[in-house]
Amino acid sequence: MKRENLKKLLIRFLPYLLLVGLFAILIPLSLDNSIEEEDSMSDLDRIKQKGVLRATTNYNSTNYFIYRGEPMGFHLELLKMFTKHIGVELEVYVTNDLSENFACLLAEDECDVIALDLTVTRDRSKMFEFTVPHSQTRQVLVQRKPNDWYNMRFSEIEDNMIRNHLDLAGKTIYVQSKSAFATRLNHLMEEIGDTIYVVEVDMEIERLIERVANGEIEFTVSDEHLANVNLGFYSNLDINTPLSFSQNLAWAVRKESPELLSAINEWFETFKPTRQYASLYNKYYNNPRTADIARSQYHSLGGGKISVYDDYFKRWAERYDLDWRLIASVAFQESRFNPQAVSWAGAFGVMQLMPNTAAIYNVDENSSVAENIRAGVSYLYYLNERLRDVITDDNERIKFVLASYNVGLGHVFDARKLAEKHGKDPNIWKDNVDYYILNKSKPKYYLDPEVKHGYCRGLETYMYVIEVLERYEHYKNVVES
Repeated sequence: MKRENLKKLLIRFLPYLLLVGLFAILIPLSLDNSIEEEDSMSDLDRIKQKGVLRATTNYNSTNYFIYRGEPMGFHLELLKMFTKHIGVELEVYVTNDLSENFACLLAEDECDVIALDLTVTRDRSKMFEFTVPHSQTRQVLVQRKPNDWYNMRFSEIEDNMIRNHLDLAGKTIYVQSKSAFATRLNHLMEEIGDTIYVVEVDMEIERLIERVANGEIEFTVSDEHLANVNLGFYSNLDINTPLSFSQNLAWAVRKESPELLSAINEWFETFKPTRQYASLYNKYYNNPRTADIARSQYHSLGGGKISVYDDYFKRWAERYDLDWRLIASVAFQESRFNPQAVSWAGAFGVMQLMPNTAAIYNVDENSSVAENIRAGVSYLYYLNERLRDVITDDNERIKFVLASYNVGLGHVFDARKLAEKHGKDPNIWKDNVDYYILNKSKPKYYLDPEVKHGYCRGLETYMYVIEVLERYEHYKNVVES
C-alpha cells in the first residue's frame, strides 16, 4: 500500500483508534474503582448489601428446634430479632460439631456469626472476636445418682456423689470435642495434681447427658443452665457439683468484622436489660414445660414429626416428586395444620383451597383431610409444571409456584410483565418480580396497561413466599427428608 493511502486511512480511522484506546484505559479504571468501592465498604454494609446474615448455631432443646411445625429456640429468636433490627434476612446453618461451627465462621464468605452458648476463653479469642455476653453460667459435673436413690435419705445420696474436685482423680469424663469443658478439666488436673481421663467425642452435650442418665458413661460436663433443663428429662441425674466460677457466654464474629461486632454489642446492651429478654430467657431455660415439650412426638428432638399429617404430606409429595417438608411448610402457613380453618375469602382445610380450585380436584368442605392435602399438593404440582418451561431454574421456580398458590397465576404473570417492562428480570423473584407483586396494590401498577388481573394485596404474597421458604429451610435443618 502506498504511503499516501496509508496516511489517509490513519487520518480517517484516527478518531476510532482514539476511542478504542480511551476505552482500554477507562475499563480497567472503572473495574479498579468498583473493587476499591467494595474494599472500602464496611463488613456490616456488605451484609446489608447482600440482604442476609448467615449464622451458625447448634441443635438442642433450648437453642434451636422445631415444635409442632414452628422453628423455635433461644438463639434462633435472638437472631431473628437482631436481623430485623439491622434490616436483613436470616440464613441458619445448623451443626452439633463445634469444629464445624468454627470452620464455618473462619472460612471466607461462609458464616457471619456463631450464635450459641459459646464460652469466652483466651484461646478462642485468638481465633475470633466475642460479642458482649448474652448470659452467664457455670460448668457443672453431670453424674448419676445411686440406683435406689429414691429410697435413700439425702445424706446417703450425698455420700455417693462427687463433691470434692480431688475425688475426680482417676475418673474418666466424656466431653464434647472442641468445647471449653476439656480445657477446664485440664486446668483442674493441674489444680488437684493428679490425672483426670478426659475423652473428647463428636457428640452434642445433651446426648452425653442422656448417656450418663442411661448408665452408658459415668460423667460428663455441661453448662449449668442447660444441665438444669435436662433434669426435667432425667430425674436420676445430679448437677450440684460446680467445676468453674461463673463464665460469660457469647456469640462470635470474625476479627475482620468490627462493624458487625459493634452492631451486635449495641443491640445486646440495649436488649438485655428489658423484660422481653428476661421473658425469652425464662421461656427456654426456666420453663417447667420444657421437658414435656421435648418429649412430644411433634418435637424435632422427641418424635421428629412436624405434624399429625406428615404421612399424608409424604405420600403425595412422593407421587409428585416434591419435598414433603415444603408441603408441610405450606400447610403450616395456610392453616397451622388446622383442618377446620376457613378464611374470610372462603378457602378451607389444611391446604386452604379456594372453592373453585377445590372443585377441579373433586374436593369440598366435607372432604377428608387426606383428600384436602391431596388436592393441595396436586395444585402445587400443576403450578410447578405450568411454570417449568417459563422458569427453568428449580430453586427460582419454587418461589413463583408459592406466590401463585397464594395469589393466583394471573397476578404473578402480571408482576412478571411489569418487571420486564421496567427493565427487571421476569424470571428472578427476589428484587425483581417480588417488587411488582409487593406494589400491585398501588394504582400506578395495577392500572398499568400490561396488567390483566387488576389489584392484589401484594404484601401478603410477598411475605408468604419469604415465610414459607424460611420455615422450609428450618425443617430441612433438623427433619429428615
